[in-house]
Amino acid sequence: VQLQASGGGLVQAGGSLRLGCAASGRTFGPYTMGWFRQPPGKEREFVAAIKWTGGSTYYSDSVKGRFTVSRDNAKNTGYLQMNSLESEDTAVYYCARSTRLAVTDAPYHYDIWGQGTQVTVSS
Repeated sequence: VQLQASGGGLVQAGGSLRLGCAASGRTFGPYTMGWFRQPPGKEREFVAAIKWTGGSTYYSDSVKGRFTVSRDNAKNTGYLQMNSLESEDTAVYYCARSTRLAVTDAPYHYDIWGQGTQVTVSS
């Protein structure tokens, strides 16, 4: 399977963006799609994840209540809806696949990564 991230851009603080992650090659399920971000000069960090089968969702404390992760089985695509964006959300955002049974926030548990999409929030 390959992952293609899209939807990044420049937005003002308080605004919204929706990122997409299209999976090609095979059906994404029954795995986990994770979203990570890497701010300038910092390490990659976990943002959110969704279990493809069942749709359980998980969020980091920094985005809980502002971001929503979802998936469209028919389109084989995951989404990250980002609202109330802050300058601290500026980063390259990645989607990735984990085949582990339990949802994990560790990047090394994800084996396939999309190419990343830049999100810049201006204050």
